[in-house]
Amino acid sequence: MVILKMPRKLISIVVALLGFLAVFNVSAAATTQYSHLYGKFLYQPAPAAPAITLPGGNFTLYLKSGLSIKFIEAVSILHGPYPLDVLSVKPQAGENLSTVIVKVPKNITPDDYFLLITTNKGTLVLPNGLKVFKKWPRVLRIAWVSDTHITSGSKIGYVCGPYFQTDIYKLERMCPNPIPLHSVVATDSAYTYWTMTGNSTLIINTGDVVDSSNDFGGYLTALNIMADSAAAGKLLVGIKGNHDNPPDVYAQVIGPTHFYVTIGKFIIIGLDTGGDRGYPTMDEIKWMEKVLNEHKGYTPIILYHHPYFFAPRWNYLGGIIKGLDPSTDWDQLKQYVGHYWGGDPEVAKRFLEDVVKYNIPLTLSGHIHHDMYWLYIDKDGHKHYFLTLTSTGAPDKETNPPTHPHYSPTWYGSNLVQIALNGSVNMPYVKVKIVDDKVKSNFMSVPVPQEFMVFKHFSNNGTTLEFLNELNHSVSGPIAIRIPKEAKVDPRVTNVTYKVLGVRQIGDRYYMLLNVTVPRGTSQLVVDKSKDTQKPTIQIAYFSYPTSNTSVLFFTASDNLGIRNLYAEVIGPNDKVITYGKVNKFPAEPGSGKSDNTFYTVELPPLPSGKYTVKVIAIDFYGNRAETSTTLTIGSVSSTLSTISTSSPSSSASTTSPTSTSKSGICGPATIVALSILPVILLRRK
Repeated sequence: MVILKMPRKLISIVVALLGFLAVFNVSAAATTQYSHLYGKFLYQPAPAAPAITLPGGNFTLYLKSGLSIKFIEAVSILHGPYPLDVLSVKPQAGENLSTVIVKVPKNITPDDYFLLITTNKGTLVLPNGLKVFKKWPRVLRIAWVSDTHITSGSKIGYVCGPYFQTDIYKLERMCPNPIPLHSVVATDSAYTYWTMTGNSTLIINTGDVVDSSNDFGGYLTALNIMADSAAAGKLLVGIKGNHDNPPDVYAQVIGPTHFYVTIGKFIIIGLDTGGDRGYPTMDEIKWMEKVLNEHKGYTPIILYHHPYFFAPRWNYLGGIIKGLDPSTDWDQLKQYVGHYWGGDPEVAKRFLEDVVKYNIPLTLSGHIHHDMYWLYIDKDGHKHYFLTLTSTGAPDKETNPPTHPHYSPTWYGSNLVQIALNGSVNMPYVKVKIVDDKVKSNFMSVPVPQEFMVFKHFSNNGTTLEFLNELNHSVSGPIAIRIPKEAKVDPRVTNVTYKVLGVRQIGDRYYMLLNVTVPRGTSQLVVDKSKDTQKPTIQIAYFSYPTSNTSVLFFTASDNLGIRNLYAEVIGPNDKVITYGKVNKFPAEPGSGKSDNTFYTVELPPLPSGKYTVKVIAIDFYGNRAETSTTLTIGSVSSTLSTISTSSPSSSASTTSPTSTSKSGICGPATIVALSILPVILLRRK
């Protein structure tokens, strides 16, 4: 053990520099690996704006200028490939696009398909490129997520049963097993749940897909999550949010900034409310009007990120507005319009006039990280629902118990909204309580992902999934996972009920489709090439400066298949295990949202002065266990220094580091590990 003596200012500079280099290198590697993104080929269809049709039907493909199509085929894990016929190609004047009409064969099996589009400049593999329905639905069952805030760095909230906190110490006082929930895991869990359940027609995301609009790796992670759901047969639609602005990367990876898709006689229109602007432009409103005029007789659903109605001084949860006409009663209506849309009263008034004119029954939004329910009943008695969903992925939302007593803890993060062709709307899992035209409900979303979580690990040796199901029922349905070639389910360590439906290579990836029943409690699914006999490896790297007698431990941990349990224990005087509240196993937080993440932190509880042994324990999916330890001294000179473990994992990966000393200097492999993990400090966010 050596002590890293480094001034705080110098540490900050090194952290910032290494953090920049880490992000730069990730982006460069990702650009090389993913050279054929949809935005280089198409405007639409896109991963978040697919083509939708029936067997034997046609769809329109908007091709970028300078490209010509050689061949198109549709393929899913179970069906195809089906060659698709190009009926016509027509350049669009002034748009740098060509309109391509494509015909789907009559014998195609209804499914959600990848499109493989071969052009003169390469081949595009487009997940969720084509959805084929057997017949048009008369009711759309929308599984709704929003504000997923995926990040390549660390964005953590803490969950235990119905409780949610951004401060783990608040949760540890009341809960024995707090779970650090990364925004990536939360998003993937919600997509997985709604893909498995058969009661949803499609998944809609109302924006802020990532936490930072230039996070290329974050968008690729989002695309992977979407591709898994599409491979399992689920239709996906989504829009951008202010965190996706400017949309330079979003429009290359996820989808166009504004668009429309039709599902039978339903039309879904996605609008762009920009970044700080917070409302669509007048040109977009006129475009929307043109689309609606071309689709008379359709039931419209409008998606936008910033909520239209938002009047927290009147009622934060929403309410009912009755009988007012925007053309004549605007002065009374505008008090309910949020300050986002209020930035351009002309746009706000025109939009609400369109809601009445075109009888738009449903609009969906996000942004405020809080559930909100508004019902506007126009002068003719038509109902128009303006619904807003809390954040699915980010920890920065209202906590449970609430931070402020009068706040509503709407932290769950997804919902199911049903809309029929006649425009009737309901949320079957939620009962909205309204008193004196004000909403009084505590929860208007459902406990997914917080009570249904899936932790996925991918490697060249296999794919492992850990399920945490705290719902009051089992969850059954299809799930698609990426696997290495020739990997199979290992029944020796899999304890969910499963049936393998098919395996197929699509593009450069192998997918396995299964039907899985996830019981209540903790369970796992393991797909690998052979039995795992290797223990995880652990390397303790760094202690943060103790603040109020608390410290953060930074370390690396890895396994050839993935680590199922990773935590720290603190041993005090007389070999007594330290317990804080109900917790004596302090959970590890991932340093990034990547499935191959190896950087972790543990927040240690407040400790009185003294000398402690800190153990890090890792257990993989086969039960192989590794352990390493170091010392921490609180209340002396050592407590103000960074502590680095020089232990190197042995072949058994179970090691114990020597006791820390006051010897100065930087040397050995521990220093390399410490420096490699420092960027996590910069990225680490609550």
